[in-house]
Amino acid sequence: MERKKMSRALVSVYDKVGLVELGKNLEKHGIEILSTGSTAKTLREAGVKVIPVEEYTGFPEMLGGRVKTLHPRIHGGILADQSDPEHLSQLAAQNIAPFDLIVINLYPFTQTIASGAKFEESIEQIDIGGPSMLRGAAKNHKSVAVISDPSQYELLNEALDNGGFTTLERQKLAMATFRRTAEYDIAISEWLAGELEQDDWRAKVWKKIADLRYGENPHQAATVYSDSSLPIGITSAKQHHGKEMSFNNYTDADAALRAAYDHSEPCVAIIKHANPCGIAIASDIATAHAAAHACDSVSAFGGVVAANRSVSKEMAMALSEIFTEVVVAPGYEDGAIEILSKKPAIRILEISEYKIAKEELRPISGGALIQETDLINVDGDSSANWQQVSGEKVSPEVLRDLEFAWRSVRAVKSNAILLAKSGASVGVGMGQVNRVDSAKLAIDRAGDRAQGCVAASDAFFPFADGLQILLAAGISAVVAPGGSVRDAEVIEAAKSAGVPMFFTGVRHFSHA
Repeated sequence: MERKKMSRALVSVYDKVGLVELGKNLEKHGIEILSTGSTAKTLREAGVKVIPVEEYTGFPEMLGGRVKTLHPRIHGGILADQSDPEHLSQLAAQNIAPFDLIVINLYPFTQTIASGAKFEESIEQIDIGGPSMLRGAAKNHKSVAVISDPSQYELLNEALDNGGFTTLERQKLAMATFRRTAEYDIAISEWLAGELEQDDWRAKVWKKIADLRYGENPHQAATVYSDSSLPIGITSAKQHHGKEMSFNNYTDADAALRAAYDHSEPCVAIIKHANPCGIAIASDIATAHAAAHACDSVSAFGGVVAANRSVSKEMAMALSEIFTEVVVAPGYEDGAIEILSKKPAIRILEISEYKIAKEELRPISGGALIQETDLINVDGDSSANWQQVSGEKVSPEVLRDLEFAWRSVRAVKSNAILLAKSGASVGVGMGQVNRVDSAKLAIDRAGDRAQGCVAASDAFFPFADGLQILLAAGISAVVAPGGSVRDAEVIEAAKSAGVPMFFTGVRHFSHA
């Protein structure tokens, strides 16, 4: 492997992490360093010899720093093909020396907009010279090695010790550079689009976390990526114990987290094949887990459990007695992980931060669908805005159960019916092609517990038949969106049974 020796470098960085150590190492290896502004100042103060760019170009930095490296003596040295005699002849005629190494990182644009900075301040953090030099060096990687992030300094130091970079190594550095500048430009364009309320162009960058053993089925290859613009959520969870996560583990854990975080009270959600087999709230997380598990203990076997509070030792003790694929929570009390770790296979995940994304993206053939996330926070999700269309006034306890059921049914695949009592689901009917079958399934799973429960339907009852199945089982109150052309028929059925029914005016379909 032939390595190209480096003798001349341009160093201009915003992030000064590791700069001094790098500068001293470059100097130690006899590399001439050109530098700009604060980078040159930092290196000089550390005793590293540098040539200021303005001294080399004979042109002062101007326009408040907007123009300092945009000069033929800089870009000629970056872009010259050092294997082309004509290029070298032209450089010599203009007294330009070629660069072998470019070390640049960019103004912190994404950090600036994330801080809530004003428009004018954000504009000033759009780097121009940096991306131009990075792209030029990446294009000319045959002659120039390009370092675009402090994380690559270790690679550079190794190359210095080994006598330079190989062609393949320079190609990889060029690829990393083009990715970095592309991500930078995407962040700027998306920000400006938001400022202008334009949605006619979308872009996204995902970064690979790991290859998975397989996808939904063993014959499908799969990989997990993180969203570089939103590095939180299940992809950033820390795994304390257990086998590596599978494709289905990720999808179920994500669904479980969302279901748990739909509630502000301590909540546990148990998910199996993307559907809840138990959701419950309580004053403490162990009680919530016990109630969620009791909903459908058969289906909970091999499920994924999410909590929106730290897992207590009491919850861990109970969970350790149940075969569970994954448990994910924002923390674990002292001793809880040790208790759970006695099961060799269980995956124990800790999530440092969780926010429900504002948008959902669903790929379709030839493109994608993007929609606002169903956040369970529109006016119709507050019982204060519900319309009671039948029955007597309900007690505060029943109203709380109706609110819990309505908030929980969002997590159920449509058509969805969820029965609840005392802040816990007791029967769930999901994913059926008609609401009658979902009602039957919910009642069947609840069994005798259906008597006195409340029921939530994710969409309106198109006919009275689905509601009548619930009424016959002894449901005490019902909440649904309303809006069917046969609402009068449905309301009459509730009135005839003397059962309170509320219309929210909002539905919570979930098809995927």
